[in-house]
Amino acid sequence: MANGIGQGGSPDDARLMGLALAQCEAAEHAGEVPVGAVLVKDGKVIAVGRNSSIGQHDPSAHAEIMAMRNASAKLGNYRLDGCELFVTLEPCAMCAGAMLHARLRRVVFGAYDLKTGAAGSVVNLFDEKRLNHQTELVGGVLEAQCAKILQAFFKTKRALALGRADVFPLREDALRTPEARFASLPGYPWLPNYVNDLATLDGLRMHYLDEGPSDASTVFLCLHGNPGWSYLYRRMLPIWTAARHRVVAPDLIGFGKSDKPKRAGAHSFAFHRAYLLEFIERLDLRNIVLVVQDWGGLLGLTLPMERPERYKGLLVMNTILAGGDAVLPAGFLAWREMCKKKPDFSVSRLMARGSPHLSVSECEAYDAPFPDAGHRAALRAFPAMVPDGPDAPGAEVSRRAQRFLTDDWSGQTLMSVGPLDPVFTPQTMVELRNRIRQCPEPVMVEGAGHFVQEHGEVVAHAALARFAAG
Repeated sequence: MANGIGQGGSPDDARLMGLALAQCEAAEHAGEVPVGAVLVKDGKVIAVGRNSSIGQHDPSAHAEIMAMRNASAKLGNYRLDGCELFVTLEPCAMCAGAMLHARLRRVVFGAYDLKTGAAGSVVNLFDEKRLNHQTELVGGVLEAQCAKILQAFFKTKRALALGRADVFPLREDALRTPEARFASLPGYPWLPNYVNDLATLDGLRMHYLDEGPSDASTVFLCLHGNPGWSYLYRRMLPIWTAARHRVVAPDLIGFGKSDKPKRAGAHSFAFHRAYLLEFIERLDLRNIVLVVQDWGGLLGLTLPMERPERYKGLLVMNTILAGGDAVLPAGFLAWREMCKKKPDFSVSRLMARGSPHLSVSECEAYDAPFPDAGHRAALRAFPAMVPDGPDAPGAEVSRRAQRFLTDDWSGQTLMSVGPLDPVFTPQTMVELRNRIRQCPEPVMVEGAGHFVQEHGEVVAHAALARFAAG
């Protein structure tokens, strides 16, 4: 049959393209470009596919390829004679070649791809008479609907990357660090993700990194402390994603790329804990290894008892659980007093003193979220928020967490300690270790201080061996 790009197709073509469009939603939900496909034989759908390249780290995992793979497995034959494939976007050269090799009878697509389309927009492999198989081609079926979902997807992607205010309006009582402050940070190439519709956030925009396959067997949920942000996990994240695990690293409200309430009084233990719980539910995170340090532990170690079935491990770095039933470490009290006397301390200088191996630009990356005093309300609030008495906010829930970790925690634990930390010393960490059921001896990370993540490569590899072996 002669090849040519038809216009619009038949009513049955439109019906089957509608089924392919349904696969677009699944692709978008998984963080993929929303392209979907269905494969039909004798009028019946025998396989579906959606874009999966990002999640599977596979450049060939386009919707059409996934549908053909599924159909071939079902039919027990790589030849798909007599089959028709419906896809929402014009096939690229790779997919067109595979379709011809599979000897599909007919290919029907929706939107045209003017940049990479190999069915007429850039080239037309289906019209190549020298090939030993010809496949009938129809284009433009439900073109407007197919194009609209792609246009909306990329429009939102661009807006998210820029943190645009029309997507996430800024509350009048909050500030937002200009995106230019985060340009070209060393070792931090990842695109941002944002959420602002969690109930507790009440419109505040929270930033998070979300890298690796959405269906990974292990999810490393990384919580930072004060005055850090997700930049702190840049040495660990690529090691875990290279091993095909997922890494989620939020910036607490008031830190990093997240919105910053103007008043220190907007911050409380209960507020930060509540939106973290909602965030985990929103992303439906499971098989979590909870990675904590500093305030990441003060808050994070209270989370697993609420939904223990979501967690499989704890990676604990220098932190405490403050139940108000013991005197806070002397090193922390000295830190709190310093913050009170010098609320405008330089974060970059703090990092340089504690991690002298860092470059100047790496240290300055920790200043990036805080261009002026107005953006530093969280830095002023957090030291005083650590529960220091039995009735202090957060103390009771921390004591419950202590009981849970001592009596009921059933997951694995790895404790990695910066022995040079003057705030949470090795002795403080041993005391915490004694509160966590079946926690092995702490691993001392040579040369590390409070910010253990700045020696994160060795910790990340140890975590793979502990939590994700095989």
